[in-house]
Amino acid sequence: MGKLTTRLAGLLAGLAALSGCLSPIALDRAAIAYNQATADIIYKQLLLNIARARHSDPIHFSGISNIAATFNFQANAGATPALTGNAGSTILPLFGIAASESPTVSIIPMEGEEFTRRLLTPIQESKMTLLLRQNIDVDLMLRLVAQEFRARENGREVAYHNRPRDGASYQKFRRVALHLSSIQDLNEMYAEPLMFERHWTVPVKGITAQGFRALEQEYALTLSPDQREYRLSKQTTGRVIITNYDPDLLTNEERIKLNDEIEQDSPNDLEVDIRPGYPGGEYPLHGKFRLRSFSNILSFLGKTIAADPEYDVGRDPRTGDVAENPASALQILESEHAPPRGDLGVEYKNRYYTVYADDGYPWNKTAFRLLAQIFQMTMAEVPRVGVPSITISK
Repeated sequence: MGKLTTRLAGLLAGLAALSGCLSPIALDRAAIAYNQATADIIYKQLLLNIARARHSDPIHFSGISNIAATFNFQANAGATPALTGNAGSTILPLFGIAASESPTVSIIPMEGEEFTRRLLTPIQESKMTLLLRQNIDVDLMLRLVAQEFRARENGREVAYHNRPRDGASYQKFRRVALHLSSIQDLNEMYAEPLMFERHWTVPVKGITAQGFRALEQEYALTLSPDQREYRLSKQTTGRVIITNYDPDLLTNEERIKLNDEIEQDSPNDLEVDIRPGYPGGEYPLHGKFRLRSFSNILSFLGKTIAADPEYDVGRDPRTGDVAENPASALQILESEHAPPRGDLGVEYKNRYYTVYADDGYPWNKTAFRLLAQIFQMTMAEVPRVGVPSITISK
């Protein structure tokens, strides 16, 4: 009987240990599964809203505000006599392990003034700088987010629109963006904020001891030789500009003048200054890209599916070689048939919409990833409480 008790104790201990091992494994798998599901929801909503824009229907987004999952792990054990007849005392162990999951998911519509404002407000230049620092192709980015390129020609401002139906205007826009891409391919493109030093003078008599201490916190102070005034200087970060030269090569006064010119424009204008004498200078450019809102990006992509499709545009004769120049900024396929299993796609109005699979360089995959990143930067934080929601419990 002692051996039997020892065996049962060992089985129970092993069973408890096995149950403990299953717990973190199940949690690990659940966390990964929820992560994948949440990402797929974002991607499919983007595709769905492009499809809505293709049919001129209103766009709409929903977000997951909360996921609460309860995991139950149960273990049981027992023993029964073996079928050995009347002889012997052999027993067989009986044990089992059960795991159950009970998740609750809250889905909230993204709406209200804050979200709508972000959806309709043109994207700011600072966000584009963050993307360019991730080695995003400038041509790809501008074809998605830029509405037009504006420059002064013959004493007046002209606009080249990023709309295929505009013909020569659209082709000019494409060639400007492609020229910047050729400079980027040479690793000679700069997209940085202008840095310069501002200077002021203040009479010595006009500064009290307390005021002097306050100024020291923000400015570098230098007393003039005649000790009649202080010279104040401050390092300043200005607007972002795309160039084919290092802006630090300019004098401080030149950088101030250039920044003062840019300050006259909107924060959703991305400035460009391509000068002769530097790589790509055979095609000088001085102007600005006016950026779209995220709503306009979706509208543009929806129209290119059927109503206003993009087409091939060759580079300007002054532009060097470029690695990629596809016809579409982001090619979305519309089909009557469901996509192959495993491909990302959505159904809308009896049609299926998928991202076109590239041959070679993953242009479309990269463009769709960029679109998702812009969406994440544009959308408001999903509210947690105080709004209507759909709660799904399994």
